Amino acid sequence: MFKLTSLNLNGIRSAATKGLEDWLAKSAPDCICVQEVKAQAPDVAGRFETLAGLRGHFHFAEKKGYSGTAIYSRHEPSAVRIGFDAGEFDAEGRYTELRFDTPKRKFSIISAYFPSGSSGPERQEAKYRFLAAFFPHLLTLKSEREFILCGDVNIAHTQNDLKNWRSNQKNSGFLPEEREWMSQLLSEDVGLIDVYRRLQPDTTDTCYTWWSNRGQAYANNVGWRLDYHLATPAIAALARTESIFKDQRFSDHAPITIGYDFKL
Repeated sequence: MFKLTSLNLNGIRSAATKGLEDWLAKSAPDCICVQEVKAQAPDVAGRFETLAGLRGHFHFAEKKGYSGTAIYSRHEPSAVRIGFDAGEFDAEGRYTELRFDTPKRKFSIISAYFPSGSSGPERQEAKYRFLAAFFPHLLTLKSEREFILCGDVNIAHTQNDLKNWRSNQKNSGFLPEEREWMSQLLSEDVGLIDVYRRLQPDTTDTCYTWWSNRGQAYANNVGWRLDYHLATPAIAALARTESIFKDQRFSDHAPITIGYDFKL
């Protein structure tokens, strides 16, 4: 079984102080895709190159203390791809891809951090630009190889994916245009699979992976499902187990882990 975790760290240094490495040692994933590293290379050097025996591969943002993605892997990749657009979003450190290719197989694991538009119209427009650029990238990738994309997508796709869907219909993360983008990605024409929903098609309160720090959102489970595994169909068909770990908090997101019936 190949065990793959995704977690928005909301800062690797912060998550580390809250017991992340001990949990990784116990849960023992083969890979963990992380987002919002909020660090640069000098911050990682000598401290976070490895976690619980997993080796890290990083895409740092140019802006200090902002964004950033990484993948920690137990297995050595055949290639590492950093960034996807050679433009504004690569400058924000939003894409890390590890390739595990063999003569018989082309396969990638991707950690992606989609922009949030919640801070205002300017960032919402940036989010739309990201979605417009990322869609054809995923189409091209799917035509060439199998992959699993893990990440904080910053979109709740359906009414089942957030607690207060009625009051959030005009808020970033649940806007019609964002949800339609997800629907297109998961349509038969494109064919990517929302792996968690393949295993758990009807869950509501148990599916959330993010809670606002405002009020008593976590205590009252007023959450959103923003963290996904999106996979090509052949890989998604191998998904067997899912879990969202909520017994300990490393950030405002919870780790989501899927077990796949294959080995690298």
